[in-house]
Amino acid sequence: MTAVDEFELHRSRLVGLGYRMLGIRAEAEDLVQETYLRWHRMPPGAVQDAGAWLSTTMARLCIDELRARKVRGADYVGPWLPEPWSTDAPPDQPLELADDLSVAFLLLLERLAPEERAAFLLHDIFDADYPDIASSLGKSETAVRQIVSRARARVATERPRFHATRDEQEDLATRFRTALLARDEAALFTLFKPDATLISDGGGKAIAALRPIYGVDKIVRFFMGVTKQTDLGRYEIEPCWLNDAAAVVIREPDGTVFATMAIEAEGGRIQRMFTMRNPDKLGAFA
Repeated sequence: MTAVDEFELHRSRLVGLGYRMLGIRAEAEDLVQETYLRWHRMPPGAVQDAGAWLSTTMARLCIDELRARKVRGADYVGPWLPEPWSTDAPPDQPLELADDLSVAFLLLLERLAPEERAAFLLHDIFDADYPDIASSLGKSETAVRQIVSRARARVATERPRFHATRDEQEDLATRFRTALLARDEAALFTLFKPDATLISDGGGKAIAALRPIYGVDKIVRFFMGVTKQTDLGRYEIEPCWLNDAAAVVIREPDGTVFATMAIEAEGGRIQRMFTMRNPDKLGAFA
């Protein structure tokens, strides 16, 4: 097996790791390419465990990118959401493209320090060994165990728990689409929980709410205002699955994506909705 062939065996796993670390697929793929260049420069036989070496190298590059982003991101306009990731593939798709892709989980990871995020993902999601993680982070194995333990406890405590089935989610997304097109205020009220939250990401490049909207009353008013100002009849509104959640994608007549809306449901109603309007994060749906 050539070095290129061996790398390709791990490519999708590296993209999955990078996306969870960064929330942006294009950035993840750029760092996968950088990982490949470093892999290509390694002398033959220098790496005993290719999977571990590639994963930890990718994680190190992601940590550096997150630190640089923190400096650049001070001017980001409005809430930040991860780029939507299509999960329309069958349920038996690989781990790195399926589990733990929810927007809520990715937003929770954003609250972890870069090294915490890397250590937690490498160990708990991608099954890396503590010694490999310690080598990548330049820390002792004991320190890494403590980092992973703290991150795991925080994720377990703060991670939202939604238990809606796939059918329940699809039903809510379909009813939301119908109510939105009909500007049916009463129907919209029935779809959201009283303490629901709407988060929109426009990135300063598209019209979006600059702060999260809390409560069903304000959310319904928001949608009624949007539909009053926008002729939704000219758009195609299609059901889809994004980040393992039922969603809709709204397209312009020429196929350009206007927005995506993904839901998190609990108790038969929408608890949170995530709306992406930032054109930089909608390229995957072009």
